[in-house]
Amino acid sequence: MTKGESAIRNPRSAIIWLLFAAAIVVVFFAGLTIPLVGPDEPRYAQVAREMFERHDWITPTLGGFNWFEKPALLYWLQIVSYNFFGVSEFAARFGSALFGLGTIAALWILGRNIGATNDGPRTTSNFANWLALMTGSTVGIVAFSHGASFDIILTFPITAAMVSYFLYDLGGRTSWLVSFYFFIGLALLAKGLVGIVFPFAIVAFYHVLRWKVPGRELVLSAIWGTVLAAAVAATWYVPMYLRHGYEFVDQFLIQHHFQRFTSNKYLHPQPFYFFFWVLPLMTIPWLPFFLIALWRLGKQFAERLASDEDKSSRMDLSLFAVAWLAVPLVFFSFSGSKLPGYVLPSLPAAIILASQVLYEFVRQSRTKENLVRRIAAATIIGYLTAIFVFAPQFAENDSVKSLFATARSRGLEGMPVLTMHRVSHNAEFYTTGPFLRDPDGKQTRLLGPAEVVAEMRKLGTRRSLVIVPPEYSYQLTQSDQIQTEVLGSNEEWSLALVSIK
Repeated sequence: MTKGESAIRNPRSAIIWLLFAAAIVVVFFAGLTIPLVGPDEPRYAQVAREMFERHDWITPTLGGFNWFEKPALLYWLQIVSYNFFGVSEFAARFGSALFGLGTIAALWILGRNIGATNDGPRTTSNFANWLALMTGSTVGIVAFSHGASFDIILTFPITAAMVSYFLYDLGGRTSWLVSFYFFIGLALLAKGLVGIVFPFAIVAFYHVLRWKVPGRELVLSAIWGTVLAAAVAATWYVPMYLRHGYEFVDQFLIQHHFQRFTSNKYLHPQPFYFFFWVLPLMTIPWLPFFLIALWRLGKQFAERLASDEDKSSRMDLSLFAVAWLAVPLVFFSFSGSKLPGYVLPSLPAAIILASQVLYEFVRQSRTKENLVRRIAAATIIGYLTAIFVFAPQFAENDSVKSLFATARSRGLEGMPVLTMHRVSHNAEFYTTGPFLRDPDGKQTRLLGPAEVVAEMRKLGTRRSLVIVPPEYSYQLTQSDQIQTEVLGSNEEWSLALVSIK
């Protein structure tokens, strides 16, 4: 009996794995109630709320204006959550947490079905547990699973699609191929065209690395499989096009796909190598194992060991992970707009590579196995500490939630809201009244008290709320045209009640 088999049969080991699984679930659902942060979370949560309140599952809007930046899958998850839990931060993030756990589950299924070693099925079951533990404790997966944003929403279906394809390639079961195309359709609903570009490119690159011609069944499946993926995606794309026509094509495809990729129109410039250091950092705390895996693969390619002479499923998995990692990494490195979450679909592949090194490490001795478990436990404790101790204060300083709560307590709900010097995307979800907006729906940025007074007169009101960076609030309090009461401030914003004298 191998050490891996005895570990599976040991009741104490089974209990440890169950405790880790429970701890990971706790981590993924902890902290979902803190205020929404950054520019994206509040806007996406508000888009879903407007769809929810209109009972409209098709057209995304923000402030009543069409918002065709992303597909509908995240919004659908949020709408369902709003129905169950009410409109809240927890509901806005609930789907992301589920898709994070889904990513773990997909890789666990991969581990259960792939022979990481040649020691038998019980050992591969143990490998699946280590792979899942690594995934559930990797900082990139944990962080993005706590955000009401699209990155983890894309990463799960991409992961499920790639796992499905590899298991089909390994065993030839057509059901895995059906699953592959279904999840491509879901990925199209998650973040647009990359949902189909990435899986096809990864599979093609994998066959190039193996120097293997695709089989007849796989080639023919591209016909019916693409139809299946399109049918899944058509649940949103078709009604959107029928309802909005060229406006949808222009904003969604031309502006938010091609112009975002080819230009810096959306103001997220980074150097070409940006993702080459972001991706490794996402593998923390397992970064050393990932770096060792890259070093070993480099040596194997240099020595021509990854050739037709090595037919093991383990080497196939390594090559597949390389293709999976490389496609999103290289693709987004050429993009004119770069944000850390773009490369998240590559992270499961990085975890697979790291897990093979880690699994060899823990099999060497009980001491090394316990060391890795302690690292995982310490990491989970660190996440919980950050979630409950540090994240709330950070969110409070970044969010305007408490500021508008003060306005509500003063009976100021429904009053016009103006923004001065900077716009507050965070306020989209928390505002107590309508924003002053440009004709295209963006918040109007006013540049001083005189413009505030002018806009108030246009609106026919003598009182309004003004959001302003704290360093500029003196402009309101010192103006002789208005009377100003600062209702509250944090590190990012002040909220003032302004009355025309």
